[in-house]
Amino acid sequence: MHQRDYYTVLNIEKSASASEIKNAYRELALKYHPDRNRDNPDSLEKMKEINEAYAVLSNPSRRKEYDSLKTQLGAGAHDRFRQSYSDQDIFKGSDINHIIEEMAKAFGLRGFDDLFKDVYGKNYHSFEFNKKGVYAKGFFFSSGFPGNKNRQGLPEFKPSGVSGKIVRYLLNKMTGGKLPEKGNDRHDSIRIEKEMAKKGGPYAYYLKEKSKKLVITVPPGIREGQKIRLSGMGEDGKNEGAPGDLYLKVQFDKPAMKWLKDVTGHLFKK
Repeated sequence: MHQRDYYTVLNIEKSASASEIKNAYRELALKYHPDRNRDNPDSLEKMKEINEAYAVLSNPSRRKEYDSLKTQLGAGAHDRFRQSYSDQDIFKGSDINHIIEEMAKAFGLRGFDDLFKDVYGKNYHSFEFNKKGVYAKGFFFSSGFPGNKNRQGLPEFKPSGVSGKIVRYLLNKMTGGKLPEKGNDRHDSIRIEKEMAKKGGPYAYYLKEKSKKLVITVPPGIREGQKIRLSGMGEDGKNEGAPGDLYLKVQFDKPAMKWLKDVTGHLFKK
């Protein structure tokens, strides 16, 4: 299995600042832009790698999650990360399109839309909607969510407000079907002892909404307030969309709480 490290891809240190990440991406994107590498077919794959690395590391929450996986899994962090994030998820909210457009104007290269069509092929789609005073423009990937084998091969889409509903209507028209919609995430908390937080280990959790008993692996060194993410344990999706995720916030047992648990457990044993 191919192992990839986002920091290595961008040739930066793990401590790199946001501006250093952006500068590194600009430099590499200019170097490997297909317009400057017409005789090098490998440039397309290289652009994919640096695009993905930038989109992840330039987003504080995604970067934090990736860093946590690196601490736990080392070289296996990338593959585990991609099990939970599709291309659609990774590029959501990214400013990568603005950076590419700036380079296109400055150096006479193709812009974002043409570049992404070249790099991602039929997996990439763009749209523009301008009707009755409502304007919407964007892009999406048709590969769907990892592990979600919907029959139509459509991207998952989660509408937000009036503009989200308009875009959903437009995309349904474009694709001739109903877009899969990812389910909502669930949020809960668990209480563990500091010793378990330090060493890590299994933790029994009952998910009442699904009537399931789960065994959660608490990673060693986890801090109070951090969240453990369980992929696919949220609410069910719509139109064959993937289920949401379950986020468990870690809280430490207080001495009084531990005493109560011990007493309760002792009484039940009797």
